[in-house]
This record gives sequence, C-alpha cells and structure tokens, in this order.
Amino acid sequence: MSRPLIAIPARFSASTSALRYAAEVNARALIEAVWRAGGEPAGIHPAVTDVAERLARFDGVLLPGGGDLAPHRYGARGVHDSVYDVDETQDAFDLEVARHAVDLGLPVLAVCRGLQVVNVALGGTLEQDMGGPDGEHRHVTHPVALQRGTLLERATGAQKVEASCYHHQRVDRLGTGLAVTARAADGTVEGLELPGARGWFTAVQWHPEDTAHEDPAQQGLFDALVRAARQ
Repeated sequence: MSRPLIAIPARFSASTSALRYAAEVNARALIEAVWRAGGEPAGIHPAVTDVAERLARFDGVLLPGGGDLAPHRYGARGVHDSVYDVDETQDAFDLEVARHAVDLGLPVLAVCRGLQVVNVALGGTLEQDMGGPDGEHRHVTHPVALQRGTLLERATGAQKVEASCYHHQRVDRLGTGLAVTARAADGTVEGLELPGARGWFTAVQWHPEDTAHEDPAQQGLFDALVRAARQ
C-alpha cells in the first residue's frame, strides 16, 4: 500500500551547518512522526504561487511550528517586544496553505504556530505575549484537558494528555467556525477543530512530535492525520 503524501510547509533557516548555506527545514521529530504513522512527509517551498493547485496533489497537510506571525496579519496596531522570527513570505504562504487546505477538504493537522496560523486565516486574533517567563509556555510539559467527543479526544484516545509546549503567544479571539477542544489549567486554548469542515481537521498549541516516539497519545495525532489522508 502506498503512503499518503503529507505536505509540510518548509521553514526558512538562516544557516544550516551540514548544508553550508541558508536552508528550508522541518523538525526531524515531526518528519519521523509522520513516517511512523505510515505517511510520506514532503516539505513544500514557501512560495505564494498557485497554492491551491500545488496542494491538490497531496493527501493531507501538516502545518508545523515556527516563529511568530506578523501582528498586522490579525489587525494589531503595535508589536510587542517579544515578537520574534517574523517572515512576511512565510506568513503569506502559511496563511494561504491553511485557507486552501480547509477549502479543498484536505485532512489537516496544525501544530503550535500552525494552530495560530489557522486561527488568523479564519479571522481570529492572537495575544502577542502571555506575560513573560511567569506566563509563557516555553520548555514546559504540563497537563491539558481534552473535550469529550472531539476529534482530538478520538485521535489521542485520552481526556487528558501531558503536552510539551514552546510558545509565548496564544489564541485571543477565535476564528470563524472554530471550536475549542482543549485548554491548559491557566485557560490557554490548547486545541481547536472546525465542526462542519469538509475534511478532518485538528489543531494543537503544543508540540506532539516532541514525545510522540514514547507517548501513544501524541503519536495518535499523526496516525489520525494519515488515516484521514488514506481515505
């Protein structure tokens, strides 16, 4: 049986020692989680050209983590000092991928920045900073409560998971049609889905790839994406 082809937007990297130059990359743990699930991970170049046509050849989409979205993308007037690694080309591409993937009915798993991209693509906003070291979720593993009956609960097989987090921003206003499927103890939105979407869609604010190799609940997210892509 052939492996479903999963599109993963590449991330710009200023330098990569093994290649000697700037690069387009994705996290190895993310790629390996898709492979373990039976998918064929394929990085796609962040060029805002014929995005819908390019996506049509894929069976599913994984929107990965990365730097911050430019605040003007969701209507913010100022820029908090903590905002980092903004790239206008990356933003434009990721937002187009999110919109077209949903419109095409492709199965979509969105991770960390990916969740924020989908929220903004559907008209939502972000809180630019969660409050510095005492409020942000950087290098933290903490419990997240999942809503019963959601795609997220079915994918993980759990009502509570230990989530590996690295972010200092979070959802403020929800995008059109999105529903919250998980929250952290401090109220941070940790999961989203899109009831009524044409295709399977789940988004998590944490990084399931960090622990997917040892935690079946986290690997279950990638397994569910690939299962939906097979169909």
